[in-house]
Amino acid sequence: MDLILKYFPELTDVQIKQFEALKRLYQDWNSKINVISRKDIDELYLRHVLHSLGIAKVISFNEGSSILDVGTGGGFPGVPLAIMFPNCQFHLVDSINKKLKVINAVSEAIGLTNIKTTHSRVEAIDDTYDFIVSRAVTAMPEFTKWVKGKIDKIQKNDLKNGILYLKGGDLSEELKQYTTVKAYLLSDYFEEDFFETKKVIYLPLKHK
Repeated sequence: MDLILKYFPELTDVQIKQFEALKRLYQDWNSKINVISRKDIDELYLRHVLHSLGIAKVISFNEGSSILDVGTGGGFPGVPLAIMFPNCQFHLVDSINKKLKVINAVSEAIGLTNIKTTHSRVEAIDDTYDFIVSRAVTAMPEFTKWVKGKIDKIQKNDLKNGILYLKGGDLSEELKQYTTVKAYLLSDYFEEDFFETKKVIYLPLKHK
């Protein structure tokens, strides 16, 4: 938890309590339903919570923004971002229902009211959103096909609506077809070795 406060010292008391509760809740749920690897659960704040909050270093979502989290798994990056931006709406989607059960229980336990979950493939979701977030569920060309038509045309934020994608490694081949893509190095924001090759990939998308 000290790690979160190190980079986000302006958190409210409510947010601090919510973030603090995540370790206990995820440990408890992980013993029943394995949503996070055994190795990672011990480093939850570094590998999952702070990693998710890398997006909050790139953009501060304005009030009323809507964000779709695709392939959310145990709720990352959606749950930490929903705590960080309580005045925004988050829709967390995954094709594995038991993971959503964990997210719903965690959200209820910490009083998160700005999250909804759907057990579905993302292609079946009909709504539009300001931003679509995810943690490396597939290569970007495939991902853009999945989320086609899901971007809202009204702009509410400083960054144009689009995809914010947490990925690591050399992405030059994967991203070469995109002229408007931008990579934000998480090592510019966080000093821990874990973030050395991690990035937030931003790809603005037009409403279609």
